Order: sequence, then structure tokens, then C-alpha cells
Amino acid sequence: MKTNRRESKMWFITMLLTVAVTSCNSTATEQTPSLKDAYQNKFVIGTALNKGHNYGTDTLGINLIKQHFNSIVAENCMKSMHIQPSEGVFFFDEADKFVEFGEANNMNIIGHTLIWHSQAPDWFFVDEEGADVTREVMIERMRNHILTVVGRYKGRVDGWDVVNEAIMDDGSWRNTKFYEIIGDEYIKLAFQFANEADPDAELYYNDYAMSAEGKRNGVVELVKQLQAAGVRVDGIGMQGHMGMDYPDISEFEKSIKAFADLHMNVMITEMDITLLPFPGEETAEVSLSAEYQEKMNPYAAGLPDDINAAWEQRYIDYFQLFLNYSDNISRVTLWGLTDADTWRNDWPMVGRTDYPLLFDRDYQAKPVVDKLIELTINNE
Repeated sequence: MKTNRRESKMWFITMLLTVAVTSCNSTATEQTPSLKDAYQNKFVIGTALNKGHNYGTDTLGINLIKQHFNSIVAENCMKSMHIQPSEGVFFFDEADKFVEFGEANNMNIIGHTLIWHSQAPDWFFVDEEGADVTREVMIERMRNHILTVVGRYKGRVDGWDVVNEAIMDDGSWRNTKFYEIIGDEYIKLAFQFANEADPDAELYYNDYAMSAEGKRNGVVELVKQLQAAGVRVDGIGMQGHMGMDYPDISEFEKSIKAFADLHMNVMITEMDITLLPFPGEETAEVSLSAEYQEKMNPYAAGLPDDINAAWEQRYIDYFQLFLNYSDNISRVTLWGLTDADTWRNDWPMVGRTDYPLLFDRDYQAKPVVDKLIELTINNE
């Protein structure tokens, strides 16, 4: 049951007073009020776990995760190239530890991802001679992969990103090997296999650029086709890889509405907000020049105050949107924990300095964290 406005204000005041009286020897992460507590009556707050978290070597990160998050997703360890690097040879060690961590801390556990054309092992699509396998072999490999992975964690993983990034921005099918060999039925089969492996786990379709009208319409049509065929789909993940000028927040809102109208759980997945420019199609010679590198890495020495303020407001605007649709949104997940380990530093150019997440390179909560927490008070 949701608390009333006065109770929420008292909670926030109490948390701030707790911070004020905390010993000077306490770390900043201990003093920061909790995101998961602030949003507990709205939606769960998640983050992606990397190898250092799963194996327990990043102790500072683990402490932050326990404090601020009540949902976790596997950043890499459950992708097919990692979990089945060779046919029939499964590597479950890291995935096991990921699930055990979630269970030990009573977290919502999300498996990512079962079927994705990227980060799939080469063997998955070819025979011993290197030619594409037949449709029948491809279906059987997909079935075996899904039943083995989902079956291992039956009753332990709460939800699965069953299919990832299958629709283009214009709404057409992405021409992946799954599509080339099996045809558009591969998505239907993937969801059927996942349901067979664990009928109680939630099953999701996940994609990026979901604010694009073409992709929005394409995903709506896909889900309607699956529903008409009696295939269970429980939710749609809207990847939140954002920049300072994209996506348009009004278009993002249209997609939330459209997916909610399908009676789907809507989840904001893989959220981060980059501050860096996207490289163009310059020649290799230009891209390697010192001048161009500096242009593409403008904040190596730190963020100017005005840029940081604009970045904070971008996060606030989106979290306000999520709060407006909290009856439809079940989860908001950040793609990573700190700026030090974000994939944004190295994509699409290696070695850049980005600031896309809520915690800095020293594991300290940025001021925006308190602002996002305070935002929940104003929405009661």
C-alpha cells in the first residue's frame, strides 16, 4: 500500500537526519538514503552486475548494490557466447554466483539474454564445414540452449529477456541469423521454449530505440501476433541508453502508453545517459588524430557545472516520467553501477571518459541520487 504524502515527507526527513548524525568516519555510500526504499511503492530499482560483483571482488560495489538496489540483471554472464561457448559445453559458474547473490539478498533476479544475434558464439549458426545449419538444426540448438539455461534456474530467476533487439528502427525484422535460417517464427519458438522450461518465470521482449515510431509500431505488431497465437509474453523492456538530446521524451512516453495498452508490464532497462558526442563517419586518419580524440572526449578532466546540471535535469525529467506511469512500469534498471565500469567509456571509441551513471568512479553517490529520492516525495 502506498504511503501518504505526509508519511513520505517524514521518511525523507528522517533519512536526512540520519545522514547528518552519521559518524565522520562513515563512507558517503553509507550516508546516502536508499533508492530502493524511496521507490519501493512505485517500481523496483535495478542494476547490472559484472564479473567483479558476481565473484565478490568488488566489495565497494557490492555494498552499493545491497544498499540501493532490489533488482539485478546479468550484464554478460548469461549471454550465449559466455554461458555456452562450445556446443553442449555450458559454463554456469559465474551465472550461478549471480543468482546466488540475488537470492541471498532477496532481490528480483533478471536473466539476460536468451536469444540475441550479438554476443552469440560462432558455432551456434554453422555446421562443421562452416555453412549455415538447416532450419531444423537451428531450432533444436535454440531449444536446447533455452531449456538448459532456463531449466537450470527454474523457480530462481524471476524474469528472462527471452529475445533481444529483433526489430529495426523502421519496424522491420532485423536480418539476423536466427531470422535468416528459421524465419520470423523464431521469436514465437523462443518464447514457447522459455515457457516450457519455466512456466512461472516472467518472459520479456527487450530492445533499444523504443521511442522511434517505426520500432514502436513494429514491437506492438509483434506482441499482438504472439498474443493472437496464444504465446505468453509478460513484459516489454525499453532500453534506456540515452543521450542529452535523444530520445525525445514525448516520443518515449508514447511508447510507454502503447506498450501498456497491450496489457504488458513495461520495464525501463539498461538505463544510462551519456554526455559524450557520437563519432561520425570520419576517415581512420582523422579519427586517430589527437585533435579528433580530444573532440570526442571533451570531459576527460571533469564535468563543467553547467553540463552536470543539464545531465542531472535529464535524469530527473525521465524519472518524473517513470513516476507518472508507475502503475504501468514495474522496473527501472541502470546498466551498470559506477562511471568507472560503464561500457560507455569504451563504445564506440575506446578510452573515453563518460559520466552516465548515478555513482562516480570513487563509488560515491552523485548529488542527483538525493534529487531522485526527493522526487518521490513530491509525487505522493
